[in-house]
Amino acid sequence: ELPAPLLDDTYTKELGEEETADKPEDFQDSMKIAWRYQNLPKVETSPTTSTKFGHYYDISKTMSPELFQSVKWHSFYLPEELSLQSKMKTCNMNSAYAKLLQSIQRIIYQEGFDGSDPQKKRKNILRIGIQSLGSMLWGDDICSTDTSEDTHSLTKFLYILRGLLRKSLSACIITMPAHLIQNKAIMERVTNLSDMVVGLESFIGSERETNTLYKDYHGLVHVHQIPRLNSLICDVSDTKDLAFRLKRKLFTIE
Repeated sequence: ELPAPLLDDTYTKELGEEETADKPEDFQDSMKIAWRYQNLPKVETSPTTSTKFGHYYDISKTMSPELFQSVKWHSFYLPEELSLQSKMKTCNMNSAYAKLLQSIQRIIYQEGFDGSDPQKKRKNILRIGIQSLGSMLWGDDICSTDTSEDTHSLTKFLYILRGLLRKSLSACIITMPAHLIQNKAIMERVTNLSDMVVGLESFIGSERETNTLYKDYHGLVHVHQIPRLNSLICDVSDTKDLAFRLKRKLFTIE
């Protein structure tokens, strides 16, 4: 169910159609007077409105099977990896986390992403995505109880993962059900063990849903931490007032 990527020759057209559809008629008519400002957005949006940066996706479509099969990828499905005989803890760590670390380490070394070895040929970056870390799906109980059986499993996993990422040509993005984790100390440790931390706050079910200030948006984007590698001072973002909205084809942050 991954969204369909917009290729170089189509992303400009797709974005243009989306922006035009969002502008009300009276706004378009009024801008005819000041023609030089006609193409300027109403608010200061992200830098991607004028120049392409990164990748764009059409969330109204899914990625074609042909494109998906042409990409080299590895998967980790816990029920297949965790046999009955291997349900034992390693270094006081959740067995699911230990299995995942072994899988990541094996891919790094077997596929040639190890940074300590000279590269025989030019390599791309190994991109790792881990979903709902800390949830019951991983056999962790930090979401269901304040006195977890092994409260340090998650932090040990992240600490070892940082070591693997630092010495390899790889990057990792992790999602966590932070709204289910009541222990603030655990979330502080997770933040300290991460390079960048962002959070999404939906307006659904909250009083902000009816607030006129947020009528054009579906939620807020919180920037909790910004990367500051190899630096003695922290990086400060230009603005912390960020919101997201789900358009017909695009998910935008403004």
